[in-house]
Amino acid sequence: QVQLVESGGGFVQAGGSLRLSCAASGSISSINAMRWYRQAPGKERKLVAYISTYEGTTKYGDSVKGRFTISRDNAKNTVYLQMNSLKPDDTAVYYCNALGFGVEWEGRGTQVTVSS
Repeated sequence: QVQLVESGGGFVQAGGSLRLSCAASGSISSINAMRWYRQAPGKERKLVAYISTYEGTTKYGDSVKGRFTISRDNAKNTVYLQMNSLKPDDTAVYYCNALGFGVEWEGRGTQVTVSS
């Protein structure tokens, strides 16, 4: 079992920055990759960013490429999402997700609100 706790969400003006953190605990060795998803009210859930645990391979959703950066600190069992040049369309609940072999875990989410 893996537990994930997100932090760092908040309220920011358009053009600003936030850094989300996701601290993992439990069966850390079961995690192959970490992902950030987001879901805005009335909209479908979307993948924001992905990072593999060992190789550090990253992938991003088209809407955040060039603005968001996912990184990891394996020593701290923490994944980060640096979000720059934020837009009102980035407003959503952001969820940290850990992917294992045929199983995944998710945190409770953290709210990000970007005002115009």
